[in-house]
Amino acid sequence: MAANERSPFWLKVTVELDPVLEEAVVDYLVGVLGAGVEQAAENSGPNLCLTAFLEEKNPDKEVRQELQDKLEAQLGELAAIFQVSAPQISWEEIEDQDWSSNWKVHFKPFSIIEGLVIVPTWEEYQAKEGEQVMVMDPGMAFGTGHHGSTALSLVFVQKIISQGKGKRVLDVGTGTGILGMGAALLGASHVLGIDNDPEAVRAASENVVLNKLESVMEVALTPLEQVSADYDLLIANIVHDVLLTMAEDFSRLLKIGGDLVLSGILHGEQEENIIRSFEGIGFVLQGREQQDEWAALWFAKRRQ
Repeated sequence: MAANERSPFWLKVTVELDPVLEEAVVDYLVGVLGAGVEQAAENSGPNLCLTAFLEEKNPDKEVRQELQDKLEAQLGELAAIFQVSAPQISWEEIEDQDWSSNWKVHFKPFSIIEGLVIVPTWEEYQAKEGEQVMVMDPGMAFGTGHHGSTALSLVFVQKIISQGKGKRVLDVGTGTGILGMGAALLGASHVLGIDNDPEAVRAASENVVLNKLESVMEVALTPLEQVSADYDLLIANIVHDVLLTMAEDFSRLLKIGGDLVLSGILHGEQEENIIRSFEGIGFVLQGREQQDEWAALWFAKRRQ
């Protein structure tokens, strides 16, 4: 090693946050910053405590400050979207350790819905009869499937496809591609996943290849307004305010009688507001599911 070089070290980032931010913050830490994330076994008070480990190779103070500013700004924006207090963030430099492997012990195969199992790439899993397996590397991720909003969406997707519907699917804000791939594994014949983040598109594309779904699912940066109509099923696990801005495009893209699954919505006021808004443009509520503070809604399109 050259005299002016030093071994890689790790930045330990501790984030105290409102529980509603957990999935979005973990997705950002893991998917965008490539961090290993652990959740404290016990939390005092109403907030959660997450610890993230970021490997850095010889960063100067300016690079480190840029990273800190970027994280604090992103988490502040997420807090504003969910209308909660901004997370409290602290930083610490620690000696080199194999955190990149150690954090993986928290990701084990799990059944996200009946008949569909999420398996990290480093785990071996033998599918049982009637099970579909989705292989994912959370290190590439913008969503690993652990959050309630993902499972709630897939419950509806499974119901719709089991009824012989949902053959052509649009997954808006695809992230890792988990919902689109779930639809493909459950029986959809064509899936398009779109996202406005190039890193998300890269991650989802890699996951599609990993699961050998290239013949069924494609992933693109195509803006929503440029997508052509004629889908049987549209899925969007985003947030309340963004869903409202996309409502007219959702209506344009779905066939009459097509199905719409929305999640990323807080139970209560946000849920009721989404129902009112979408019923006002020709959708009929078919079902609603709730897990903790999250809700998912299933609509059918009845008219233009």
